[in-house]
Amino acid sequence: MTSRWRWLAAQLTRRLWFRTSLFAVLAVITALVAAALKSFMPPHVYVLAGNHAVDEILGILASSMLAVTTFSLNIMVSAYNSASSSVTPRATRLLVEDRTTQNVLATFIGSFLYSLVGIIALNMGIYGSEGRVILFFVTLGVIVLIVITLLRWINHLAQFGHMGETTQRVEDATAAALRQRLENPYLGATPWHGEPVTHAAPQRIFADQVGYVQHIDMPRLAEFAEKHQLSLYIHCQPGSFVHGAALLAEMLPARPEVDPDELHRAFTIGPMRSFDQDPRFGLCVLSEIASRALSPAVNDPGTAIDVTGRALRLLSLWRDPQPAQEVTYPRLFLRGLASADLIEDVFGGIARDGSALPDVQIRLQKALLALAALSPGYFGPAARAFSQDAQQRAEESLRHEADRQRLRDLSGIHSPSVSQ
Repeated sequence: MTSRWRWLAAQLTRRLWFRTSLFAVLAVITALVAAALKSFMPPHVYVLAGNHAVDEILGILASSMLAVTTFSLNIMVSAYNSASSSVTPRATRLLVEDRTTQNVLATFIGSFLYSLVGIIALNMGIYGSEGRVILFFVTLGVIVLIVITLLRWINHLAQFGHMGETTQRVEDATAAALRQRLENPYLGATPWHGEPVTHAAPQRIFADQVGYVQHIDMPRLAEFAEKHQLSLYIHCQPGSFVHGAALLAEMLPARPEVDPDELHRAFTIGPMRSFDQDPRFGLCVLSEIASRALSPAVNDPGTAIDVTGRALRLLSLWRDPQPAQEVTYPRLFLRGLASADLIEDVFGGIARDGSALPDVQIRLQKALLALAALSPGYFGPAARAFSQDAQQRAEESLRHEADRQRLRDLSGIHSPSVSQ
């Protein structure tokens, strides 16, 4: 589990303005480097570039890059709106963090600032004849970079913001979070299965904010527990919704003299959930995509079937048996992810909103069957229980007896006697 500062640094580098600002500063530095290197250029070389060639090129760059940047921003906003209306607003965050889009925008703005600073420096007479030659060749390099970026941008726009591409982004982000959690299912803490701490009177620590737990600084909690010689039973997970009456952790033995704010600083609470360390959020977003597709206004059961396949691919990463995990923080105790919660997160909306569609329900039952077979120890009981609940919903919604019978046959496969 990463520390809070490393997590904040990772969040910062994904912001749209960060990469753009970095390219802009680099562009300004590049434009001024030519003036610093002019003393190293032989006096007779400036005839190769012409006396005023670089002035005209920089003028063209300054006017064209401003227009291209504005056009690219309009495309990005349109893609965000399209994804928000056709997929789900929760998925637009992944589009904002898209590296190709950020590099394109940063390159265009950086090129505009480079040309602007170059024009100003030329008019001030900073470069001289030798500096103009250096600026000319650097400008040629900038033009090559712009051409490559434009080609990548054109290719990227063919899929950017579309339903399939955005859904794939959600699947990839969820898979990354799941793999990270599989490598460290208890975030380095001692496994705790939720037994109440009854052998003593623990001190309870409640949340001081209302929002979602975005990050838990496990190294800081371990340092806190070691400093005060106590054990910490953590009651929340990344993604949990907390408030003033929500229990964050229990300290054992109780330390009334300890300042609760010291513990609160280890929990980052914000208004929105994050894909990074919260695999359940990615599963919920996939379920939202399927539910929107099954709404009467959209009526797209194919997308729900596609999401069901993606969900099975994601949950199948969790295989039996799980290898033993090293306990990094023995004074910390944390629950693992419950299989029933994962299944409900991704399949709950499909079972509810697609209960009257036989093709969706059949695919759902097959996915649950496969999940119970792939990981019988972890997902088996939860998958069978959810299968029966989904079948009961479908029995009440399906009109044709043959469709109901097909689902009954699949449910029979899920029964414990057959699966064993």
